Amino acid sequence: MIKKTILIFILLMTYLGAKSVEVDYKATFGIFGKVGSIYNKVTTTKRHYSIDTTVKLSGLAKLLLGGQKEHYTSKGHLEHGLMVSDVYTMETIKGSSRKLKTYHIDHKKHRVVKHYQKWKEGKLIRDTTTTLDFYAKNDLLTLYFNMDRAIKQKGKVYTMKAVGLEKQKGIVEVTVPNESQTAPYKKDLGKSANWYAKALIVQKNFKKNKGDILLSVSEDGFIQKAVIKDIVMYGDAKLIRTK
Repeated sequence: MIKKTILIFILLMTYLGAKSVEVDYKATFGIFGKVGSIYNKVTTTKRHYSIDTTVKLSGLAKLLLGGQKEHYTSKGHLEHGLMVSDVYTMETIKGSSRKLKTYHIDHKKHRVVKHYQKWKEGKLIRDTTTTLDFYAKNDLLTLYFNMDRAIKQKGKVYTMKAVGLEKQKGIVEVTVPNESQTAPYKKDLGKSANWYAKALIVQKNFKKNKGDILLSVSEDGFIQKAVIKDIVMYGDAKLIRTK
């Protein structure tokens, strides 16, 4: 459960625009306190971008998951100021086990091919290739790093898609409240945000198998704070910007 909560945190960073920037966060989870840190580096050129995200567990989470390490990358091109993913990777290392998911997005054919590999003690024990039953220009990282540019109007629900969310066919609903609807957001996230949002994620750890991620976005376009609501037994999880 803690692992999946930490993984959800990588969804919660957004990017406004710079050639190279580093944005870091700390994650806390109810009675467990601090459970990890997230380090992000975003680099852009005139036509291309890359995102590199490392998740480092700490405290009880690190102990329970045996020092597990998570690493995510996204590489692609820019269209009208938005990042469009071409290749997305998700890597997990725990002890002698290593898992790697690589997604290749073919924008001409509107197709996403997933390559899954697993190693044990350096030996490749699984190697499969499948085609997803949906297409998306975003992956889990660009979905939120694009949000500040993609959201054009408050008081509206946006339906977006992202590679890496196969269990929900890639679909994410993002609600952006107008000013008269922000009171519940300010209660959990504070009053200093430039704007607020709520993303609906499907996860079995949430009550009713769905959970809301509340987001506050600062004037520079980065997410300042996030709160994941309704996690069974352990309360809310929080992500706080540290850099």
